[in-house]
Amino acid sequence: MSEHSNESTTLDESHPAAEEVQSDSEEGAMAQESPKNSAAEIPVTSNGQLEDSHEHSFNRDLKCSLPVGLGLSETKITSHGFDSTKEGVIEAGPFPGSRAQQKSGPVVLADEVKNPAMEKLELVRKWSLNTYKCTRQIISEKLGRGSRTVDLELEAQIDILRDNKKKYENILRLAQTLSTQLFQMVHTQRQLGDAFADLSLKSLELHEEFGYNADTQKLLAKNGETLLGAINFFIASVNTLVNKTIEDTLLTVKQYESARIEYDAYRTDLEELNLGPRDANTLPKIEQSQQLFQVHKEKYDKMRNDVSIKLKFLEENKVKVLHNQLVLFHNAIAAYFAGNQKQLEQTLKQFHIKLKTPGADAPSWLEEQ
Repeated sequence: MSEHSNESTTLDESHPAAEEVQSDSEEGAMAQESPKNSAAEIPVTSNGQLEDSHEHSFNRDLKCSLPVGLGLSETKITSHGFDSTKEGVIEAGPFPGSRAQQKSGPVVLADEVKNPAMEKLELVRKWSLNTYKCTRQIISEKLGRGSRTVDLELEAQIDILRDNKKKYENILRLAQTLSTQLFQMVHTQRQLGDAFADLSLKSLELHEEFGYNADTQKLLAKNGETLLGAINFFIASVNTLVNKTIEDTLLTVKQYESARIEYDAYRTDLEELNLGPRDANTLPKIEQSQQLFQVHKEKYDKMRNDVSIKLKFLEENKVKVLHNQLVLFHNAIAAYFAGNQKQLEQTLKQFHIKLKTPGADAPSWLEEQ
């Protein structure tokens, strides 16, 4: 019996069914041995938990094997069961709960961080555009093609002011010439008086005659110094009026004229855009042009108001200053040529003009010139 059974077994192994049974039995035996071997390879701590040393070693090896630029914070390891087809697959991606990976590309700066170079470039661009528009407006006005905004009343006042400034400058030059000539005459009279006084001492026979002339020339020189003080005071007041007060007003007028040119330039642009077609491309341009026009209109209105106010105050100040200075000049000239020394001195006291005496320690204002 035993031999027969052994032969049967041998014959069955060659049969295909026998092969299937044999393979199944081998797989079952391997499945039984596999868990045992795996459990034997995993170290267990005293608490029955897995030891971390093996896991740390695996992570270090994994970090070394990853491509450059891909850190562990950007990967995750997916572990599957023994029956999974994706056992040991490493998937790239952020860990659950970690921050999302930043997108590659240019870094966008915050709104509050501004580039100085870009700001300067924008200012240059705006200045160039504004200069081009204003230059085009000026050329078109000179050629008679463009229209300009005109305030007739204000323009008339500005023209009168400029004309008066030229006339006041002429009076100022003539008064300075008179002052220079009078200074030379007074200086000559003083020298002539000294010469007469010297001859009066050395010529006994003509002592009285030289003495009279010496006193007369010295008196004329003294009155001339008084008149010279009044004229110089008149010159200083008119110079302040012409070269400071009027000049400051004309500076505001120049700013007003620049604002008027800008206003007309942007007004012309807006009118041209309104005459053209209105579509999706032109509507944003028209809206932007309307905003710029409104800004320059407000600036123009403000400058026109400033010029009107300054012209009003200038006229009041001019009348007050010139009234006093013209009265001073008239009274001083009349008293000097009339030989009225008391009236001449009274005129200087009336306008609070003080002259230094020639005999004082400090040199007089005439000697300083």
